[in-house]
Amino acid sequence: MRKFCLFVSSGFGLGLVAPFAPGTFGSIPGVILAYGAAALAVPLQILSALGFAFLAVPFCDIAERELGIKDDGRITADEWMLYPISFIGIPLLELPWWSMIVFFCVVRAVDIIKPWPCRGLQSIPGGLGIVIDDFVANIYSLGINWAIYWYFFHV
Repeated sequence: MRKFCLFVSSGFGLGLVAPFAPGTFGSIPGVILAYGAAALAVPLQILSALGFAFLAVPFCDIAERELGIKDDGRITADEWMLYPISFIGIPLLELPWWSMIVFFCVVRAVDIIKPWPCRGLQSIPGGLGIVIDDFVANIYSLGINWAIYWYFFHV
């Protein structure tokens, strides 16, 4: 069971095999999740995003114990399972495919920069500490992605 949790927590292995930027490669399953969530009504998008966020905590907790390193970069469930938060209400299915590249870059940049209070939240122990900073970062990304959507894509 621990190996399965590590597999899921590493973005189905992408975070384990990436030669560099494991968080970026491990975020790729989140793109699929975001497109799937985009087909839902907004209240269901919110519920599913919260559900995946809560589910990410035990996965990340087990993976951290298995790897033995606090918030190991190979643990990417905090990226991919929380990725749909950054798109709540944005009609992804109606946008050009390349818009996801722009949004993806925003999400990754915010996750890497970790604006206040994200960086400090990482000090919380276990899976909650791994997930909570990304939860807040994805809220920031949601705001930025909405601004991009309204400015460049909204008709």
